[in-house]
Amino acid sequence: MLSTRVFLDFATDAAWQAGRLTLPYFQTGVEVERKTDGSPVTAADRAAEAHLRRLLEARFPDHDIVGEEMGASGRGSTHRWYIDPIDGTQSFVRGVPLYGVLLGLQVDGEMVVGVAAFPALGEVLAAASGLGCSWNGRPARVSAVSRLSEASLSFTDSADLRRRRPGAWDRLQAATRIQRGWSDCYGHCLVATGRVDVMLDPIMNPWDCAALLPILREAGGTFTDWNGSPTIDGGHAISTNGVLFDEIMEIVREP
Repeated sequence: MLSTRVFLDFATDAAWQAGRLTLPYFQTGVEVERKTDGSPVTAADRAAEAHLRRLLEARFPDHDIVGEEMGASGRGSTHRWYIDPIDGTQSFVRGVPLYGVLLGLQVDGEMVVGVAAFPALGEVLAAASGLGCSWNGRPARVSAVSRLSEASLSFTDSADLRRRRPGAWDRLQAATRIQRGWSDCYGHCLVATGRVDVMLDPIMNPWDCAALLPILREAGGTFTDWNGSPTIDGGHAISTNGVLFDEIMEIVREP
């Protein structure tokens, strides 16, 4: 049986490779298409996912794969890889470098490996169960901020937050010291590295969440849905430094 370290090392290298493939498209005015849900997709998204699938199929031919752009493949393996080839395509197409390549491994229903590569920033976060979380090779840890009044809050789209949880959004803004819109996976990774204390996402898919759950967990924080469940299937997500989790949940959890 292969060790978790083998999976982590593979995922780290694979995500970095895929990220490098996106750079020739970045800040070039790449053509943007619209998917049926209205979200953008580019040739860079497709190239990165195709590359990751080739690597996975060659190294782990019996494993299942779920990708944002190319769907699901496999036959019900205990090992399932989740691919988000460009998380933050809106940022990518506007030339903002806060997009990431996400790759996560689920084993028997548990997320055990997560990697987030940010090629335009030269950053990689990598984590696996029991092995901790690293940020460019050094240990990554959440902040120790224990008072919500001193906390920094990051988020994706304030309009979506106001539509979905208007009361919670207003209360969180009032309760925290700083609010900044560092969006998508980068905001969650800011929590994992102690640069932000709380991150809100009102709309999430499993491939958006899969890599982030082990990253936040191994960095000492929490990654849950807005009801406090550590899942990739909640449809929304919130990251905290752990210390603030209970207080945040009192504000955002649905009755």
